[in-house]
Formats: sequence, C-alpha cells, structure tokens
Amino acid sequence: MNHIRTVGVIGAGTMGSAMAQKFAQEGFNVILNDRTKDFVERGLATIRATLEEGVEKKIFTKQQAEEYLSNLRGTDSPVDLKECDLVVEAIFEDFTAKVDLFRSISEIVSPDCIIATNTSSFSITELANSVSFPERFIGLHFFYHAAKNRLVEIIPGKKTSAKTIEAIRIFSFFAGKDAIDCRDSYGFAVNRFFVPWLNEAARLFGERVASIAEIDFVCMKIFGIGMGPFPLMNATGLPVAYHAEKTLEVFGKLYETAEMLKIQAESGKKWDIGSMAIDKVDPQIEKMISDRMLGIVFFVCAQILEEKVTSPTHLNRGAKIGLQWKEGPIDLMNQAGNAEVNRLVTQVAEIYGMKIPSTLGEEFREIELVRLETKYPFATITMDQPEHLNALSEKMVEELSRKFNDADTDPYVATIFITGSGKAFVAGADIKFFVKNIQAHQIGNIELFSSHGHKVFRRIDHSAKKVVAIINGLTLGGGLELALCADMILALPGAQFAFPETGIGIYPGLGGTQRCADRIGKGLSKYLIHTGKMLSAGEAEEIGLIDKVISVDEGMEIMSGNQPLPAITHKVLPEKWQHIKDFFEKNSLVEILGKTFADQSLTNEEADKIVKTISYKAPVAIRLADKLIDGGKGCGSELDYMNEIFSTSDALLGLTSIGKKVQYQGK
Repeated sequence: MNHIRTVGVIGAGTMGSAMAQKFAQEGFNVILNDRTKDFVERGLATIRATLEEGVEKKIFTKQQAEEYLSNLRGTDSPVDLKECDLVVEAIFEDFTAKVDLFRSISEIVSPDCIIATNTSSFSITELANSVSFPERFIGLHFFYHAAKNRLVEIIPGKKTSAKTIEAIRIFSFFAGKDAIDCRDSYGFAVNRFFVPWLNEAARLFGERVASIAEIDFVCMKIFGIGMGPFPLMNATGLPVAYHAEKTLEVFGKLYETAEMLKIQAESGKKWDIGSMAIDKVDPQIEKMISDRMLGIVFFVCAQILEEKVTSPTHLNRGAKIGLQWKEGPIDLMNQAGNAEVNRLVTQVAEIYGMKIPSTLGEEFREIELVRLETKYPFATITMDQPEHLNALSEKMVEELSRKFNDADTDPYVATIFITGSGKAFVAGADIKFFVKNIQAHQIGNIELFSSHGHKVFRRIDHSAKKVVAIINGLTLGGGLELALCADMILALPGAQFAFPETGIGIYPGLGGTQRCADRIGKGLSKYLIHTGKMLSAGEAEEIGLIDKVISVDEGMEIMSGNQPLPAITHKVLPEKWQHIKDFFEKNSLVEILGKTFADQSLTNEEADKIVKTISYKAPVAIRLADKLIDGGKGCGSELDYMNEIFSTSDALLGLTSIGKKVQYQGK
C-alpha cells in the first residue's frame, strides 16, 4: 500500500493554499505548486496570514504556527513534485486544463504516486483517462475553508484500485478529515442535493412565491443554519452555483437551472439581500417554502440512496459537517416520518414530472454509528459519528457491542484497533440522554444504559485478542474509559485526555474510577478525576495513562499493518507527577479540602491551586468518586451509586450547564 508522507498541492489559490495548510498542520511534508512564483508566494502569504490569525485567536501557539510552516515549501517547478506520494490538483474548474495538467504530472511523479483531483463537478473516471496509471487516480473533493472544514468526499473512478482507496482513507484520517465515500456521479453526494436546494430557492424567488428575506428566514429555521441560500450563494459566488447546477441538468427536469439563477449569475452581480431582518413569515407562505425546500432535499437524497452514490450515514454527515446544517437530510426525513416524506417527494415528482425514487422507506435510512473493517489479521473498529464527537449514545454502545463481538469471534483476527473518526476519539457520553431521563424521573434508564456499557467494556477489557486504542483527538469521560479497556493505548500528538465528570455534577461511571487506578495508581487517578485536568498526549504518556505518543507516519504504518506495534518500556514517573501522586495518596479528601494536610508534597501555591479547582466541582460527585477509588472494588461498584448521583440537583444543573460556570449546592 502507498505510504503517504509527502503531499503535493497544485494550485495556490484559495482552496489549494487552505489544503496545503491543513496537511502541513497535520504533520505531512507539503509542496505547494503553481504556474508562477508570484502565485506561489501569494498562496504562502495567505497561509501565513491565516496562521497568524489563528495565533491571535489562541487556536494554536506561535511555536506551532512556525512548525506548520516548516512542513511547507513552495515551487513553480512541477518537477519538484516527483518526490510526492500524493499529488492533489486544486486548479480552476476547466476540464481541458485539468486533463492537460494530469497528463504532464503523471509523467513526472512515480508510478506509485497517487494523483487526486479536487473537482466538484467533473467525472473522475473521465479525468482518469488522462493519466498513465488510472488505477492510482481518485477524486478528493474538499470543502471550503479546507483548513477548517473537516469534510472530504472520496470518489474512486472505475479503474481506481482498492489499494489506492485504502491509502486515501487512511491518509484522510491522519490528515484530520472526516471522509465520506461517494460513487463517481455528477455532483457526488453533497453538491447533488445542496446545489438543487440553492436552485430551488432561486426558483421560488423567480416565481414570486416569496421574497429573498422570507426564503432565507424559513430555510434557516427548518434546516438549522446560520445563513440562508441567498447569502450563501453571494459568499461562495453565484457562478459556482450556476456552473454546478448546469452540470446536474443531465439528471432531469428537476435539475434544470432556474431562470433567475441564470440571469443573476450572468449579470455578475450578487443577490440583493437587503438590510431588513425579519422575524416571522405568513404561515401559508412559510408552508409553501418549507414544502418545496424540504421536498427537493428529500427527493434528491432518495435518488442518491437509490443510485447508491453514498450511504445514509455519509449523506447525513456531508450536510452536518460540510454544510454546517444542524440536522442532516436523513435526520430531517426521520423526524418528518414516512407519510410526510412521501407527500413531499410525490409533490416534487408531480411538479417536475420525475419518477418517484423507490428508496423512501425508513429501512433505507439506517444510520451506522460504528464501522468495522477487516484486513486479516487486523480488524479496525471506528467510532463513526464525528458530527457529534462520537458521543456514546445508547445506539452507539449497542453497535460497538455488535461490531466488537464480530471482530472478537472472527478466528482470523488477532489484533483489534479501536479508534474514532473526526477530531475526537470519543468525547464522553450522550449528555442529552442523561438530561432527558433525569427530567422525566427515569433514572432507571440511566442505570440500565450504564450497566450495559459495563458489560460491553468488560468484554473488550477481557478479550483474548490484542486490543489497541489509536487515539486521534479529544478523549473525554466515557471515551477515556473505553480507551482504558485496551491492552495498549497509542496517541497522536494532538490527542487530549480528561475526566470532566465531577465538573458537570457526576462521576466516571463506566469503569473510570477503577481502570484508571489500576493503570496509574489511586493518587494520580484522584488528581485527574477530582480536578478534571486536561492532559496533552505528552503528559498522558509521562504519567503512564497511555503507552506511547506516535507520529502520523507511525500511525499510518501501524494501522495499515506495515509496522509492528511499538515496544513499551516502563518509564520512571517524573518528579512533578510524583509529588502530585504523593499528595493525593497521603492526604484524605477531607484533609485536602480542609487544607489540613498530613503530607505536604506540593508547594503551598500548588496545593492551594488544586484545592481551589476541586472546590468548584460538585461535592457529592467528588465524595463518591473518592470513595470508589479508595474502595477499589471493581468496575461494577460504580453502579452502586448511580441512582444517588443522578438524583442530585447538582447533576441536573451540571449536565444542563456545559461550558458555563455554576455554583454547586452539594445536594
């Protein structure tokens, strides 16, 4: 399989420079290429300015920005791309220009180098005919702004090899992207429904059904977005929407470009949004807008599923991550129900004389939250709901149980990797589930969920197979508890770890108080759980919470089976951590909170800071967590106090005030 270490980006414009920045940020060696030195320098200047803005906003440090820039170099000579393992084209949307470029590039790079196009409209299979090795050609459609928007569509052509697809999936993961798989079809997945959505808004305006302000207002309301279709077209450029819709016209009358969109795009002017905000629309007009806009999305998405362009899971993800919709199309269809979906789709079919798709039933809208991929002797389980940071919902835990069982009982699997897609491994449990059941006085449901979670985690913990957690981002609460079930925990440099529970009114309830103590001792476990301290990957390795920090390159090699798991050696606990460990092991919780220390392992300033931090946490949660750690009676003991902790007013206060400063009452 191709090992991607050096990435070339051709085209130093807005999209190309953003892609190059993102790849450099994730640790890849990046070569940014364009036709002239001026274009290259302009692209590099854009990247520097974006990074400087990030430093000002404290998204990353100045040292990190300098490190990212050190991974990047520019060139106006295509010959410099010969060392690349992957080259991504990001020039303007002109088929002939792209074909000419691919012909020349395929003669420069090695036969093993993957060549990708960022086209949003052209056929991958047709473009692949211009390269000497079409099996190494693929579509990688990134979304604006590519350094910030995590979505990428992976589109193989008819001749793209399985080896190339696998390499690109692994690359996308380590490049910090949330990938969706698409069949090579015009518009792929996201633009296939999004562009007609924009087009329908222009139609409604042209038909004088409603004003621009009214259409924007209703769309923002029903799709949960911060910007309506008209400001969106102004922001991305009307010619882009117009060109994309013209490409989709091959699919039938529904896709014909709205006359108003054609006129506006050819005028070179933006839509006149106006300055008057509205806060309500006539109910009859609102229903007409809602029916048409939802109907278009439902119809096109049903077509996408019928044609197997992508899966319901990836279709939903495309909208939520790529377009920032609060609810994805599948969510909206499931919420509407079969009768309403059928009504709206039938209405659209009648208006445009289109055949009704056969995939309208809810059986075609099943969302997969956990993915299992097998490449013997390895199985990889991916927590796969990045739009929700892979939060542990009832359904996700159930799917994890089934997928792990499949891998665990497969006689040809020796090693099971567990990882997460997106910027989180698992960012805790589903808070909404807890809140809903507390408010409904159904604490028993929380106990059942936790009990089931314990059974699933115990199965993972006690598996006879080698279980390896590959941590790629935020690992909080239940996510850290899941990672602690693994035999080995490896983390990428940007991973972060914490037990935030006591700060939101509860305690770790899926084995965290026990497995953490087994791994790093009771003292450090109390420190992490009582303070909610967020650890970097390096800090987690220092205290032994994880086994090793690995580079992106190592991670790609390990997960592809080309590099053995690293040898783990016992490390001496650094002095600063030893002092903290002693402080919590030699002082009781009462002594710490009362500042009547039996042992002063820390300076007064350090001890005061810890006491102050703990004082902000929920008192009952702290007391019960401390009792559980001291008791050391096994993971099941956490279930003993589940009803007590979730019945406190502090639990409801904390769980409904995430990110806010609250005053706990201890009851």
